[in-house]
Amino acid sequence: MAHEPGFAKGLSIGIIMDGNGRWAKKRGLPRTAGHTRGAEVFRDIIRYCNELEVACVTFYAFSTENWSRPMEEVNGIMKLFGEYLIMAYDYQKENNRVVFLGDRTALPAKYQAQMNDIEEKTRGNTGTVLNVAVNYGGRQEIVRGMQILARRVQQGLLRPEDIDIETVSGVMYTAGQKDPDFILRPSGEHRLSNFMLWQASYAEFVDMDVLWPDFTRADLDRAIEEYNTRSRRFGGI
Repeated sequence: MAHEPGFAKGLSIGIIMDGNGRWAKKRGLPRTAGHTRGAEVFRDIIRYCNELEVACVTFYAFSTENWSRPMEEVNGIMKLFGEYLIMAYDYQKENNRVVFLGDRTALPAKYQAQMNDIEEKTRGNTGTVLNVAVNYGGRQEIVRGMQILARRVQQGLLRPEDIDIETVSGVMYTAGQKDPDFILRPSGEHRLSNFMLWQASYAEFVDMDVLWPDFTRADLDRAIEEYNTRSRRFGGI
């Protein structure tokens, strides 16, 4: 599909990948089948974001609350994540910078080592920044940031009165990155679900009535087109 120049170039997009379980249930399949199909869509949309020259895309892959799901489902998601980590080295060739958001200490040591290695190997890349939020929660991210700042104050490195928006942004997982221009949620739901609460303060919200495993490049086009019709005033007139 042809687009006008600059159709999506430079955008920062957050995506809540939702609806895998419902997709599988509708087809009489185990929930893990929905996650497998969702992972395929995830990989294709990453490639498409590269083609569109999107500046940054953040995928909500696994939340801190998702641990409460049935163990079979959690194990299936973690297995898919392990497979993704092996394939993620390909993003080095595509000039992506890969960043993992969230508390990785709850993940297997092997995964943590791979995540650290992938981040280091792609650190200097200048293409689309690919953020993958795993064991991530927006409130937890803010609490972690406050703890970092409190320690700096305690150590005499920072005065409380010097803490401002930029200081707080600097201790988020996304430090130095552009805040999302819009948050996309497929599946027909209309909530953030603890995703990027600090960063999304002025993000547009685009919801779509399509389950993530059915999501296509054309759906992303429609979401970007919807965003491009919005008037962003950031509290002004």
